[in-house]
Amino acid sequence: MTNRPAPVIDDDSRPFWQGTARQQLRLPYCRACAAAFFYPRALCPRCHGDDLEWRNASGRGTVYSYTVSRRPAGPAFQAITPYVVALVDLEEGPRLLTNVLVDRPDQVHIGQSVTVVYQPLGDGETVLPLFQPEAAPER
Repeated sequence: MTNRPAPVIDDDSRPFWQGTARQQLRLPYCRACAAAFFYPRALCPRCHGDDLEWRNASGRGTVYSYTVSRRPAGPAFQAITPYVVALVDLEEGPRLLTNVLVDRPDQVHIGQSVTVVYQPLGDGETVLPLFQPEAAPER
């Protein structure tokens, strides 16, 4: 559990956060053009259609880019500094801004396979979808 600030949950993002509370990574999906997208919004960013539904995502992705924050972004981040802030490309296509959880920041690299993990916030309601490196196959 972490005491990070809670996100602002609105009508568009509520299904996403309801999913993470059940440890499901859910994405808005446009039925008209068959595109998954993120961030949640009322219209598809690809075709501007409004025939949307929520679908479960695989929870797997690839590190597109990252940076290491060596200074906390506020008191709630002090205990986890340094931490990795990353752009992760999900298998379904959307790119998420998230954290990659590692013991040492040098364990992250561009192109790395990652999987979602869920971390409850201290508010007892919100669960963050974060990522960790995918386990290496056993030899």
